[in-house]
Amino acid sequence: MTKTEIKALVKDAEENAMICNIFFSYDHFYENLIPLESNDRLFLSANEDDFILDGYTIRRFKDVLKAKIKRDMCDQILKKEGWIKNLKTPDVDIASWKTVFESLKRINKNVIIEKETLEEKNDEFVIGRVEKIYKDFAYVWNFDADGIWGDSPIRVPYSEITSVTFLAGMLIFFRNI
Repeated sequence: MTKTEIKALVKDAEENAMICNIFFSYDHFYENLIPLESNDRLFLSANEDDFILDGYTIRRFKDVLKAKIKRDMCDQILKKEGWIKNLKTPDVDIASWKTVFESLKRINKNVIIEKETLEEKNDEFVIGRVEKIYKDFAYVWNFDADGIWGDSPIRVPYSEITSVTFLAGMLIFFRNI
């Protein structure tokens, strides 16, 4: 697929509230994503995994190898129940990584920042709060698996980021079960 075809498919999914299988250059498997907003370089989507809406992710188009609309029973059920069309798009400016980090700092959310590769030993992962934002990088206070904050913030160059994931009020309604 060409980048133009990928961007058109993502835009169509965004406009029509559809789930996509997106294949990335740094992963052997695809991700199920619901595109919510896009520009020429980045796209914001909700993560879907077996009926579970699991946060938001911002990714780069340059890492996408292929995309296709997901047409299966999970997709049908989520649509019929209204979960997809009622997703709330978070107030995050995706014009650039700098504006992404400014937005996430403003809404004060923990973020997961990844530099993903096909060789997992070369992957990098930071989880925490955005501290300072500069033109080409940001500083993030990170915490470990035990919830212990680091001694100092970690410098994260925008050029190395493949994804930024965060939670925010995903749905605008709750259902009685």
